Amino acid sequence: MPSLKDKTIFITGATRGIGREIALRCARDGANIVVTGKTAEAHSRLPGTIHSVAAEVVAAGGNALAVQLDVRDDVAVAAAVAQAAAKFGGIDMLVNNASAIQLTDTQNTPMKRFDLMWGVNARATFACSQACIPHLETAAAERGGAHILTLSPPLNLDPKWFEAHTAYTISKYGMSLCTLGIAAELAADAATAGIAVNSLWPRTTIATAAIAVNFPPAILQASRTPAIMADAAYVIFTRDRDGRAAASGNFYIDEDVLRQSGVMDFSAYAVTPGTPDEKLFKDLFLD
Repeated sequence: MPSLKDKTIFITGATRGIGREIALRCARDGANIVVTGKTAEAHSRLPGTIHSVAAEVVAAGGNALAVQLDVRDDVAVAAAVAQAAAKFGGIDMLVNNASAIQLTDTQNTPMKRFDLMWGVNARATFACSQACIPHLETAAAERGGAHILTLSPPLNLDPKWFEAHTAYTISKYGMSLCTLGIAAELAADAATAGIAVNSLWPRTTIATAAIAVNFPPAILQASRTPAIMADAAYVIFTRDRDGRAAASGNFYIDEDVLRQSGVMDFSAYAVTPGTPDEKLFKDLFLD
């Protein structure tokens, strides 16, 4: 059976939501999880810190390193990656999960918020990938299964995905363009061709703090739990483990990944039990 035991997975934005869920899913195999995030002390409104998630990772069967990190700081990113590689002897996988959101039109998006979304979304994806690639190259050559997985949508240039929130769309598509470009770049070089670079996006909205804050309560109740994204990420990480990037440059959808692995019943992922799949709220950027 494929396993992530002893693999080292560097996850940005791992203190809550999808990042935390991916950390715990991989920890059940005995993986080494680098839990990064800005929250080191308990927040009055948001659950989870790097330390609480690290403790959960250990309880689930994995090993953990908690690193407080602002992904907009490329110097801090490089230092965090070096710290993780030194502790665990390398890095096998990077999950670019950290993301900022504000669904406002151009006139109602302050440049400070534009800079935040661009820095956390597109720029950080590039910076974290850049810092991890040398370690992933070693992992691909020695152990196989090296991967960059970015939580960003398929590139869909229909204007409807821009008209209400151009700044946010640009920043998320910037993450996806990193997938497209870095996958092609690494595949062209024999030394890095063993690193798979892909994106993963949910079919439905996922019940995270971002959805709770930015969408009506009815949409939160018509969402799926973060577990579906974690299970899909696990499938991606554990298939094609022969040292080659057999599948790279793809924009995966969580439900499709799980269907291809044999899952046909998704009812367990519904926030509101008994909600038919057709009544769930489709996520942004999907037609």
